[in-house]
Amino acid sequence: MSDPRNLPTCIGIILDGNRRWARANGLPEFEGHRRGYDRFVECTRWVRDRGIKHLAVYVFSTENWNRKAEEVSYLMNLLQEIAQQPLRKLAEENIRLRFVGKLEMLPQNLQEAIVRNEAGSKHNDGLTVWVCMSYGSRQEITAAAQELATTGQQITEQSLQKHLWTADMPDPDLIIRPGGEKRLSNFLLWQAAYSELFFIDSYWPDFSETILDRILEEYATRERRMGR
Repeated sequence: MSDPRNLPTCIGIILDGNRRWARANGLPEFEGHRRGYDRFVECTRWVRDRGIKHLAVYVFSTENWNRKAEEVSYLMNLLQEIAQQPLRKLAEENIRLRFVGKLEMLPQNLQEAIVRNEAGSKHNDGLTVWVCMSYGSRQEITAAAQELATTGQQITEQSLQKHLWTADMPDPDLIIRPGGEKRLSNFLLWQAAYSELFFIDSYWPDFSETILDRILEEYATRERRMGR
């Protein structure tokens, strides 16, 4: 276990490689999504148990709407199922749930489940999980700029940041992307300006506590100069 004095305040994770994991294991691609979302719920507890206060997870991007209708429909049903049961259970464990993205694009029943989860966990003071759903960072920045423009305020980094969907979230100290790809794919572009990046070959459903601890140990050794 890494030194708690060197723990990050906020980490981000891109849940990548679910479909490739399923193909590699001779399973239907949809099963990869289910295993991936189950691992997300497990990982939330691992992060909480290590004393980290914020976790941002990229579960469905604005670009994912362009996938085949059958896959999108399955994902929406799966997210609805997770929001009704596993996420509600997390809320009972002093975990706060926040949802960010173009949530109006989601099915009505999923939007209602999101409202219930946020309301039911708003007083929790343990780990805060930022569920990035129907999320795209360029869309977030554009929406913030449009909203700020209507206020007549001077446009600065600080004023723009206050209008981001993630305005209350600390910038991630580190971002993890499994699956072998080495890019951010429109995830927290503004917030990741000085994030430490960890790209791993393992697919997301194979992510483990051991991998998380190895990343945290390496993070603790990195010198973060923030441009200085």
